[in-house]
Amino acid sequence: MEQKTRISHARFIVVTAILSAVSYILMLLDFSVPFMPGFIKLDVSELPALIGAFALGPVCGVAVCLVKNLLHLLVTTTGGVGELSNFLLGAVFTFTAGLIYMKNRTKKGALLGSLIGAAFMAVLSVPINYFITYPFYMNLMPLEKIIAAYQAIFGGVNSLLSCLVVFNLPFTFLKGLLDAGLTALIYKRLSPIIKGK
Repeated sequence: MEQKTRISHARFIVVTAILSAVSYILMLLDFSVPFMPGFIKLDVSELPALIGAFALGPVCGVAVCLVKNLLHLLVTTTGGVGELSNFLLGAVFTFTAGLIYMKNRTKKGALLGSLIGAAFMAVLSVPINYFITYPFYMNLMPLEKIIAAYQAIFGGVNSLLSCLVVFNLPFTFLKGLLDAGLTALIYKRLSPIIKGK
């Protein structure tokens, strides 16, 4: 029994490390999207974390998010603020989805977990960006310019809070759904390898 526990701990560490490395590479492959200001990028770096959360539990998902962002600190352009925000949002998403899936290991459980996790991540993106991320960015770019970048896409926003609610909240939700959709496509094939079955 003790030997089996050691092997499962070793597997958890190795799988988490591999998923973290893949997640970091995916984080580097970000790109702009036409319906968001140019300084906001899309990536699918939560994909490996979500796979880990489903295969090995929610702690694995959070660990992948943490390691990915620690690695990204080596190339940060935000002084660590972007990485902190990314970690908090990714951890909420993967922990929530993984916890729900752990209680109901079915396709429905995975779908429900992903939807609720993406919704929590989207809602929390507003206070996290409002109180953590954007105050830092305002040291680099005046608030008026930040809001103007959003207004260039949709003139109906006139405050940072309205920008975050109109743009960032749905963008973050769609990002979570994209990660969930990709996970649904590949998880079944990867699951036996990750679990060692």
